[in-house]
Amino acid sequence: MCGIAGFWNPQKKQSQKSVIENMAKELHHRGPDGSGYHIDPSQGLHMGHTRLSIVDLNSGDQPISDQKAKLTITANGEFYDYKKTRGLLKTQGFDFVTKSDSEIALKLYQKYGLNFVDHLRGEFAFALFDEKKKRLVLVRDRFGIRPLFYHIQNDAVFYASEIKALFQHPDVPQDICKMAQLHQMIQVTLPGQTLYKNIHALKPGHMLVITDKDGHLKVDEKQYWDADFPPQGQHQNASDEELIEQVREKLVESVSFRLEADVPVACYLSGGIDSCSILGMAASIQQSPVKAFTIAFDDHRYDESSMASQMAKMVGADQDILKISTNKLYGENFEKAVWHSERTFYNTLGVAKMLMSEHVHKQGIKVVITGEGSDEIFGGYAAFKQDMFLHDPKYLDPKYQRKLKQNNRIFSGSILAEKPVSHIAFEQKMGFTPSWIQPWILVYEQVKSLLHEDFVFELRGYDPIAAIAECLDSSQIEGRHPLDRSQYSWMKTMLEGQILNWGGDRVDMAHSLESRPAFLDHHVVEMAINIDPHTRIRDGIEKWILREAMKNILPKALYEREKFAFMAPPAMSPAKKINNSKALQKKYLHPGKLDEVGLLHASKFETYLEKNLKDQALSTRRDIVLNHALGMHILS
Repeated sequence: MCGIAGFWNPQKKQSQKSVIENMAKELHHRGPDGSGYHIDPSQGLHMGHTRLSIVDLNSGDQPISDQKAKLTITANGEFYDYKKTRGLLKTQGFDFVTKSDSEIALKLYQKYGLNFVDHLRGEFAFALFDEKKKRLVLVRDRFGIRPLFYHIQNDAVFYASEIKALFQHPDVPQDICKMAQLHQMIQVTLPGQTLYKNIHALKPGHMLVITDKDGHLKVDEKQYWDADFPPQGQHQNASDEELIEQVREKLVESVSFRLEADVPVACYLSGGIDSCSILGMAASIQQSPVKAFTIAFDDHRYDESSMASQMAKMVGADQDILKISTNKLYGENFEKAVWHSERTFYNTLGVAKMLMSEHVHKQGIKVVITGEGSDEIFGGYAAFKQDMFLHDPKYLDPKYQRKLKQNNRIFSGSILAEKPVSHIAFEQKMGFTPSWIQPWILVYEQVKSLLHEDFVFELRGYDPIAAIAECLDSSQIEGRHPLDRSQYSWMKTMLEGQILNWGGDRVDMAHSLESRPAFLDHHVVEMAINIDPHTRIRDGIEKWILREAMKNILPKALYEREKFAFMAPPAMSPAKKINNSKALQKKYLHPGKLDEVGLLHASKFETYLEKNLKDQALSTRRDIVLNHALGMHILS
């Protein structure tokens, strides 16, 4: 795991060493073990790298160059199964100068050209410069596990793992985008969108190919992968036993790859099926006690540590429980989490995970395997189940919906909307409005009533919900099962923008911790999305196929339990947390600051926060709006 930064301006052929060094310094938390640079004034090229040493501790420094082929790479992340790939390439005459996994990308590029990305497995973001072709290639992994941002202007390109590093270059603007402000206030951002004008996130499964044509840059964005759910009725035709074995084999392989490192590898253990499955497989593969880290909250309604402890005891793991008082989720920790995430968040789970990454780092651990992605591919979220119950003829009995709402009542207003809502753009694109976005439509209705009139005037006519629907690829939705449509729409928006951002890389790397989500190995995903929807969710049981595959390594109580969303307690309880939240409000949400930012109407917002809301859903929604407002004004 590392941080990368750089810029290329063919018309400005001079060294700007201090600038690239400043960009890299801003990424020190991503790579505290060293830094390296490739500066070529004759090309106007500057590439920087900060290293977190995990593989090839002694000779894996970057940038890595192939002098004969005139290629240079700076990479962030991991390429798995690289030893096999390396061995095959060596038999074909390719020479290696390091033992690093990153070097295989250079050789694969030489062999396959731009199709080399099809042969890369893992979570990664990297920059590769081809001097002979005068071409810079920026690549991001299939799901957006690793971040990569860029800005292009006046025939110059600037890129970095985090936006804050881009801002260290004097030519990169820092103007805030009002449309992005609105999207972040309602949680759901568009693919490629950031809070700042003309600063883009490279989309997951995409590459940017930038070529120098006589001093002018030609930019091509290419998609090399997508979650291709099969048309309805064309899912894999196999028996339950065959599918269960496939799931086991693919997941064991994925976990095995992610256990490989030249430093110790631990697991995150939340108490849910996903992380418990990861720990169970890791313990079986490693055949020695695995270090497992668990978060415990002081609010019993949100605490799963007892289930996690059962799992740790069952497999003989060395469990480390970090008890987090809810009052620590605001104040300075909230500010830090926003700074690292570079976006707002609706729940302070990201703050809790940042505190966990700090704790794990202090224990000398650099790598953890995590359970993110399982819900996305096996149909685990309550919203997916609701769409199945509403739109699949096999689930017409309303008992399924009643039970679902009852079991998720504590999350009413965030996980599930308390009432059905729809939007014509989604109805036209998908045939229904997916349940996952309905709470955010209701948040948008609330936010609209609080916006400053000048902000409303400037964005008149803009519909963020319609924009979200329009960003989805119709060809990947048409003819698909309702569950597949729901899962796809979430994967293209919330997975990268939420789960893998302030729930993953950004808060983990705040303290130099590489997280490896084994469920998001693309071989696992391609297998999972080809499983029939009625096998992913069977008889109302979410992730049925995963439960059966992991049955022998899970505690019986967990195997039989419905999914429980892993979230932090809300802002309005207990008293200490309320006080810390109010201190942040006083600092960032006072009338002067609100007027300066120009997003929210000061008096309307103050009245909104003072309302006595006894309804669970309305109270949850106010908590969401408050968290987003705090984050937005901290960023501003």
